[in-house]
Amino acid sequence: MTLEQTGAWSIEEATSEADLDAVLAIEQASFENPWTRDMLRWEIRNVPVSRIYVLRDRAGQTLAFCSVWVVVDELHINNLAVLPEARRRGVGRAILAAVLSRATAEGCRTATLEVRRSNAAARGLYEAFGFHPAGVREGYYTQPDEDALILSKTGLKDDMA
Repeated sequence: MTLEQTGAWSIEEATSEADLDAVLAIEQASFENPWTRDMLRWEIRNVPVSRIYVLRDRAGQTLAFCSVWVVVDELHINNLAVLPEARRRGVGRAILAAVLSRATAEGCRTATLEVRRSNAAARGLYEAFGFHPAGVREGYYTQPDEDALILSKTGLKDDMA
């Protein structure tokens, strides 16, 4: 299902092993403690709660992904990553906007996520979309050990009005 298509890219739900290959490559390039293929496979098989969205360029290369859960009226963003060479080009902003729009269309009213306290780039992106600190999960991340900031966004429906 295509979420958004522009002249520069398309955003759609990951459904295949080929999608997993691309997502796994971005995951491994982006994180010290990446998710495994089995973890990602579980995410694309457990629809409707869990899903992974991918952003592809015109040539079909996957540049970013966003893994989410939708539980009743809440969106939980598990992971969002952009291929290192595609960063700072609006790719993260585009996939986040599309995912939030889709979640709102599905009836979500709030969104939450955890982010490393030290990840200033990710925090800046989420704050630009109206996420705000809602708490801390001490020792949440490993390799390296670090606290997670819980970020929350309320009023998703109101944003679309």
